[in-house]
Amino acid sequence: FNIRHHKRRETDMKWIKQCILFLAVCLLSGCWDDKEMEDRSYIITMGIDKSTDDNRYLITLAPAQLSSINSGEENSSSEAPEKGIVVNVVDVFDFEGSFINAIKRIVGNKKIILVANKLDLLPKQINKRRVKEWLKKTARKYGLETEDVVLISAEKNEGIDDLLASINTLRNNDNVYIVGTTNVGKSTLINKLIERSVGEKDVVTTSRFPGTTLDMIDIPLDDTSFMFDTPGVIQEHQMTHVVTDDELKTIMPKKEVKQRVYQLNEGQTLFFGGIARIDYVSGGRRSLVCHFSNELNIHRTKTENANELWKNQLGALLSPPHNPDNFDLQNVKAVRLETGKEKRDVMISGLGFITIDEGAKVIVRVPKNVDVVLRNSIM
Repeated sequence: FNIRHHKRRETDMKWIKQCILFLAVCLLSGCWDDKEMEDRSYIITMGIDKSTDDNRYLITLAPAQLSSINSGEENSSSEAPEKGIVVNVVDVFDFEGSFINAIKRIVGNKKIILVANKLDLLPKQINKRRVKEWLKKTARKYGLETEDVVLISAEKNEGIDDLLASINTLRNNDNVYIVGTTNVGKSTLINKLIERSVGEKDVVTTSRFPGTTLDMIDIPLDDTSFMFDTPGVIQEHQMTHVVTDDELKTIMPKKEVKQRVYQLNEGQTLFFGGIARIDYVSGGRRSLVCHFSNELNIHRTKTENANELWKNQLGALLSPPHNPDNFDLQNVKAVRLETGKEKRDVMISGLGFITIDEGAKVIVRVPKNVDVVLRNSIM
């Protein structure tokens, strides 16, 4: 009897814990009412810890509210959503990977300055005016009309004065919200803006890995307005979220990317480490111009040998991944693309891009959650 009673008690306790957890999630995730998505508070992180001295459990919930940018202070007036400007920071080297598709819906009618960071990663001979027009046109294609487009390199301290001038022209003493995905260099930019404005250095602290800002801060601009640093938005479709922290150092460019040009015949394949590959199907002998981190190994082989090579050399010749157990070859998708009648870029979100002239057919193979985009060339 005692044994059965003890097991029943354990089962009852497990059931009670599950019910409490379910109710906590329901109550705190906003699913009990009919509020719009932007008005709800969502749970983005949950922790469950067992006490060391008894059988109690501590549930820690970290809420995030999308309307925080779109409504200002909690007790703001109905006119608050119209005020303030948004500085939307993107990675010019990984525009599609770092562009927030829902940005307009999240920030409402606020004016938006599109800031393309990491200009120093593109080849020095690139036409900046062309890049700026390309950004305007591409943002418009995704439904974003911007007040201004500013090219910068926060790391190299380039374009910061242009950005400050644009902010001061548009903000009209209103708040400024810095918005961006992880890994776009948002914290570095904010430090440069603060340093240029008030002379203080390294106010925003980051850890040694990108996408891990430790503090959310607000910086006074004058007696009535602030510049707000918002948490980086995680884009699960980027390759940067597939690799380990150590592998991230390899795939993320730190300096100007050197173009690597490969002459390919039909039926040849390029591997990018072991995390992506492009199979050249048809279009005659041609050049594929690769723009990836200088640290990332690119390997050419015949397509007929590619599957076997991928299986046998993953983590060795084809690295990253450093550990083949960290990459599931069964979780790979094939994306078929045709460049059509003009030069195009094949963009692998969070990794890099390949520029290909017109008339080519290719197949790109990447992890299933990573986006592949065929776009008009930025080059």
